[in-house]
Amino acid sequence: MKNKHGEKIEFRRNLSIYWSIVKRYKWMYLGMLIVSLLIEASYTAERYLFKLITDGGTNFTSKLILASQFIRILSFIGIAFALIVLTRLVSKWLFFQFNVLIETNTIRDLKRHYFNHIIELSHSFHTSHRTGSLISRLTRGGSAMERMTDAIAFNFSPLAFNVIVITGSLIYFDWISAVIVFVTTSALTAYSFIVQQIQQKPNLEANNAEDIEKGNIADIFTNIDSIKYFGKEAIIKHRFEKLSEITRKAYLKAWNLYRWMDTGQSFITAAGVFFLVYSSVTRFIDGSVTLGTLVFIYTTFGSLMGSVYSFVHGIRAFYKSMADFQSLFQYSKIESEIKDKPDAKECPIKEGEIEFKSACFSYGARKIFRCFTLKVPKNKKTALVGHSGSGKSTLVKMLYRLYDVNEGSILIDGKDIKDFRQESLRAEMSIVPQECILFDDTISNNIKFSKPHATHEEVMQALKFAQLDRFVASLPLKENTIVGERGVKLSGGEKQRVSIARALLANKKILVLDEATSSLDSETEMQIQTALAKLMEGRTTIIIAHRLSTIMKADKIVVMNKGGIVQVGTHKELIRKKGEYRKLWNLQKGGYIK
Repeated sequence: MKNKHGEKIEFRRNLSIYWSIVKRYKWMYLGMLIVSLLIEASYTAERYLFKLITDGGTNFTSKLILASQFIRILSFIGIAFALIVLTRLVSKWLFFQFNVLIETNTIRDLKRHYFNHIIELSHSFHTSHRTGSLISRLTRGGSAMERMTDAIAFNFSPLAFNVIVITGSLIYFDWISAVIVFVTTSALTAYSFIVQQIQQKPNLEANNAEDIEKGNIADIFTNIDSIKYFGKEAIIKHRFEKLSEITRKAYLKAWNLYRWMDTGQSFITAAGVFFLVYSSVTRFIDGSVTLGTLVFIYTTFGSLMGSVYSFVHGIRAFYKSMADFQSLFQYSKIESEIKDKPDAKECPIKEGEIEFKSACFSYGARKIFRCFTLKVPKNKKTALVGHSGSGKSTLVKMLYRLYDVNEGSILIDGKDIKDFRQESLRAEMSIVPQECILFDDTISNNIKFSKPHATHEEVMQALKFAQLDRFVASLPLKENTIVGERGVKLSGGEKQRVSIARALLANKKILVLDEATSSLDSETEMQIQTALAKLMEGRTTIIIAHRLSTIMKADKIVVMNKGGIVQVGTHKELIRKKGEYRKLWNLQKGGYIK
């Protein structure tokens, strides 16, 4: 059954993935099911003991047995009861131990698997999927793993064992009652399956509505500053009211089906009770069954109905788990657009010479580069300038293999970057991005992210180099100060200096500065430029800048326009020539390119 987005629950595939995770703990799983059988058998055995007490008491009051015989019966029953209770206690302890171990392990394994898979997906995937939705689906997937295992352990297996044990016992004592119980149980189960099958579509729609709502919530809170600055709280509240109402209606539609389930189940149960009572009482009156057997039939039927209702609850949990699995497991079908070759090697960058060789790249139907060719000499500073949209940042993304060229190649030290492992390639370069996003961690740990095993002295040296030492010294917790989510507790300039310190600490042969000083004031920029000049010595540096004053000392300036190169030269050479660079210089007069 498909939802409005054309999605349907793939039960076989979802169960296959579930089992692929659970089978690592199959012996634990088997142990849990065995002790579950012992637990259910112990309850039936307990009711059988109550039947013996009832029949023994009836015989005693009817003077058919002596008091001493009745006492012996009670003594035997007492010992048997103690053994049953002891067996049940041990079984329950083992059952919960197995259950907890299985669930905690499988939830961890599921979250790790999909977290690792999602984080390795290409840049284009992460730019087209909301963070809130990803978090929502990953969290629900972990809950679904617990819910699914609980349904099997607490709802499905007890009913299966009860049907086997109780039906077998009833056949021995009264086969007519056994037939009535079996038919009632089958009817309840079948009816529940039908209603839950109808509920598939509403469940999926409710999940999709919740994902959209959570995705918007994450987007809203991420952009809370923009909301505050423009005074748009009322508009955002109204937008969320609409989203939450859509989610409410979706869940209302799904949950409304429960009333049909409850009504139908009550009718089937009532019919089963009527026929069971009528049949068993009639047979008791004509002497076909004893009072103890009558009590056994009623108590076991009540127990079985309890298991059936528990099973129905499990069916609800099963379908809910399947819907949640569906939302998460669909990511398994998505493969990274950027793939390593089977024989991809590590990427040791020694010289740092970069060459874009007839590189072609498109965003869908939009052509960005057509046979783009550029050499970036080793140990030199090469600046890329041009209007927004000219392809400067895309060029860096291609170098980092966030995008792969459609044709042509990109070489480092004469070797195609596609021959290297992506992670190894990226680890051999260092970057100060235009938008500096920090982890909700300490200043020290944010800097150490580029070199996790760096010493405290190395971190402090990077801090000093990035002109952050005085600022950090003024903080109560110094470098152990938490910067907040996305670095919200720091100013733009402070965040950018942390990013510069991170790049400094990485100490790589290739350095990319993407508007590295755009968030700094003029005085700090001058200080940073001095530090960056030292950093760039002996490294291949690509500088992207809108502020032309920051790249005047570059060894080579590449002027780009619409994905092509229109001018190449030094600042002094280009400023003397008519062309795009001089036009840009005159436009900004020391400011920014518009």
